[in-house]
Formats: sequence, C-alpha cells, structure tokens
Amino acid sequence: MNMYDYLIVGAGLFGSTVSHILTQHGKRCLVIDKRPHIGGNIYTESINDINVHKYGAHIFHTNDKHVWEYVNSFVEFNRYTNSPVANYKGKLYNLPFNMNTFYQMWGITTPEEAMRKIEQQRKEAGIVDPQNLEEQAISLIGRDIYYTLIKEYTEKQWGRKATELPAFIIKRLPVRFTFDNNYFNDTYQGVPIGGYTKLIKEMLKGIEVQLNTDYFSDRKYFDSTAEKVVYTGEIDKFFNYCYGHLEYRTVSFETEVLKGTENYQGNAVVNYTDAETLYTRIIEHKHFEFGTQPDTVISKEYSKEWKPGDEPYYPVNDDRNCALYKLYKKLADEQSKVIFGGRLAEYKYYDMHQVIASALNLTKTI
Repeated sequence: MNMYDYLIVGAGLFGSTVSHILTQHGKRCLVIDKRPHIGGNIYTESINDINVHKYGAHIFHTNDKHVWEYVNSFVEFNRYTNSPVANYKGKLYNLPFNMNTFYQMWGITTPEEAMRKIEQQRKEAGIVDPQNLEEQAISLIGRDIYYTLIKEYTEKQWGRKATELPAFIIKRLPVRFTFDNNYFNDTYQGVPIGGYTKLIKEMLKGIEVQLNTDYFSDRKYFDSTAEKVVYTGEIDKFFNYCYGHLEYRTVSFETEVLKGTENYQGNAVVNYTDAETLYTRIIEHKHFEFGTQPDTVISKEYSKEWKPGDEPYYPVNDDRNCALYKLYKKLADEQSKVIFGGRLAEYKYYDMHQVIASALNLTKTI
C-alpha cells in the first residue's frame, strides 16, 4: 500500500504551495529535497540577525490580488520597493530608465527633452529590422544608455556578445518619463518580514518533510511510497538526459560579513554595468527589511556558464533548447503517475508570483 497520496519532489516555492493546497484538501503528502534546507532558491538564512538571500535577491511583486492575499495569509510582507542603482565606472544611475536616469546621463530635466534625445539617437542608428539584442536595444533607447547601462552588463550576464543574443530578450525595455525609481509596475510588492524561509515553513506546517534526500538515489522506492508524484526538478534529468542536456546560466556568490559597517552601499541592489568589474551586482541584504543592525552582509554575484552539476538558474530559451525541451515535454505528457511543474520541470523562467499561480492552477486540475 502507498503511504502517501502525493510525493512532492522539491521543497521550493512550487512544491511547498502544491503540498499545502493538497494537504488542505485532505491529501497525505511527503515532501523531499536533496538540499539541507527548505525553500529552494528563495531560502533565506539569518547571519548576524540579517536575513540573507542565499541564492540571490528576491523581491515579491504581482498584480494578482489572489496570489498576494495567498502569500500574506502565511506571513506579513513589508513595503519594500525595488529601486536598483547602476554603477558604471564609478558613476551612478537610477533604474529602471526614467527621468532620473536621463538627467544623470544628459543633464536634461523635462520629459520632452528626454523623448527628443532618445528619438534623435534612434534615427541616427537607422535600424529598421533589429536582428540581435544590440540592434533591438539601440533602436528602443539609443546608443548612450545602451553602451553605458545595457551592453557590458548583458554580456556579463549571458557570457555572449550582445550581437550574438536574440532580439526578443530585450523586446520590452522599461522606459518611463517620470521621476519614478520603482522597478516594477505591479500593484503589490514587498519582502516577507522575517525572510522567505519563514514563508515556506508556514506553508509546510504539519506536512512531513525529508531533507538531504535525493529522489534519484532510490527512485523506485520513492515512487512506491505514493499514488502520485509531483516532480519539480530538471526535466532532462528525470529522463536521464536521453536527448541531451538542457542549458542554463548559473550564478555564484561571494558573501561577506562586514562587522562594524552599518551601511555599505545605501541600497539593497547595485548593478555594475562595466565589463571590468567581474561581478554583475552587489546585494546588501539588510536593506530588504530596512535593517538597523550594527553590521551588514553583502554578496557579490557572478554570472557563469552552466555545466552539468552546477545549480541551474536561468533557462537559455534559444531555438536549440526550446526544441529539446519539446522532446522532453512529450515524454512528460506520457507519464501517468508523475506530474511535472515549476521552473526546472517546465524549463521556464518564472517570477515568484507566477510560480505560485502555476501551482494553484495545477492543484485545481488535480
């Protein structure tokens, strides 16, 4: 006999949401994760009383009132607003591109001047049919902002020249002709008070969880424990890479505790957009929760080419990988016992609110 109705492989946001909803409906769930902690990539760890985003900055934002009310039913969210700053060779610019940015770039003070300047540079570029990211960006925002704030940063992120990246990556650049540094346009935005691990703990309350437990170490046994399996890991790994590896970009971090430094950079996120600086950004974690601790913790973030065994972060959704994913998706659709969901199982970049919406939709289907 099966001991559980559902085995959930992965204690990240998707798996935790699914297991919570299923448990609410009387299903017996077991959640397993190969890591020593819950939360997946949104895991936060307390260091010197500061909630450190161990796998990079996470700011929750959504226009979906139902999703916002759902996460707030577990923990209270603060009023944090994402307003990153770009550092290009020591000069600072506000993001996203707005009137503050245009003033810092050109010294202009009115929306009319900004529109005229951008339109002039668009015309000078003469790009009618953009064939790559560089041409697309210049045709949208002009050469000055492109060469200062986009080109070298993007090439660090993707490990490829901007002329080799597809235009669709940057189809919609956020451009505002107001003095508004709020990066997101969403109605709801914030960070859980007490960190994301607190959110996941509340979701998993009363549910059996086994950490340091690799599904693939004894797949036959784990499959036998439940009637159904919800799998949130890499889809190509599930099928033993029979068609080859899907590609990702990965990220590494250098985290430092700066004792006696109350405020290192004055902002949670500062992007470094020049090529000479090897990291893409510095995160100062205390600012996500308006911390007043006497120390601070910073993380330098490096974007790297992914190789098998690395933590997969961002899917490379080019033509080759999309075609490969379709082959794996066909195999997944043929599975009767296993349900695939989440960022890795669907080979899709999801924001957190999209992960939750997808999980809620899945449980409705179930």
